[in-house]
Amino acid sequence: QVQLVESGGGLVQPGGSLRLSCAASGFTFSRYAMNWYRQRPGQERELVAAITTGRNTNYADSVKGRFTISRDNAKNTAYLQMNMLKPEDTAVYYCNTKIVYIELTNYWGQGTQVTVSS
Repeated sequence: QVQLVESGGGLVQPGGSLRLSCAASGFTFSRYAMNWYRQRPGQERELVAAITTGRNTNYADSVKGRFTISRDNAKNTAYLQMNMLKPEDTAVYYCNTKIVYIELTNYWGQGTQVTVSS
C-alpha cells in the first residue's frame, strides 16, 4: 500500500526557511519521480517542484531560485527546502507520486500547512 507522509510545515516569518520531508513506503521509491504540489487558499492545487529518478529537477517560476527539491533513495524520502519564504507561499503542501500499474494513479500525502506571516 502506497503511503506518503509529509512533515516539516509550520509558521515562519517572511524571509525565513523551512524544510519539508515526504516519507514514502509501499513502493520502490528509487524508481519513481517525486513531486511537491501546493494549494493556496481559494486556489487550485499547483505543481511546485519535481524530481526524476535521475535527479533532474523542475520548478514553478514562482519558486525558482528559492526552493530546492531533493531525494534520498536510501531513506525513501523526498525533501523540499524552502528559502526566502514569502506570504504568498502560504499553502498546504502535498507530496505526490504517479505510478502506473494498469493505469496511472496519483498518490498523495495528507498535506502539511506552511504559513508565512509576521
